[in-house]
Amino acid sequence: MQGTAQQIVLGLDPGSRVTGYGFVRERSGVLELVAAGVVRTAAESDFCRRLGVIYSAVAELIAVHKPVEAAVENVFVSKNPGTALKLGQARGAALAACAVAGLPVFSYEPTVIKKSLVGVGRAEKSQVAFMVARVLACRETFAADATDALAVAVCHLNQRRLTRLCGAR
Repeated sequence: MQGTAQQIVLGLDPGSRVTGYGFVRERSGVLELVAAGVVRTAAESDFCRRLGVIYSAVAELIAVHKPVEAAVENVFVSKNPGTALKLGQARGAALAACAVAGLPVFSYEPTVIKKSLVGVGRAEKSQVAFMVARVLACRETFAADATDALAVAVCHLNQRRLTRLCGAR
């Protein structure tokens, strides 16, 4: 990340039907919500068209909010291989938008994200949502996918801060 006093990070929680996004600004060590929401694709749409919607929406969000980095949740292993494949393709569409914009992308396991915010790798979604609201000092309620995306962004900023403090590069 650049050595600026203010940095915006994009967090992504990709899904083939709903992709969560969250932009978090770090200013002098204080985290602040910039924007959060979801990209919804029509379930009845052709799958390739849905991937195009994800790509275009993420690219537009990047152009508007101008993050310096992106962080994404790793794909968890699903019992259904078809579901895991679709999830991976949706993740790829979102990552392609980041790559075209020239953003460095960092990936985190779901357990690392939860542990970063709650202190427990197997925390419930409600616990993660509670901590995201506390850390970002916001009272708004977001869709679960948007909250997850914000959690990814917060986790990344925490990891970056820890890396800087420890002097590891």
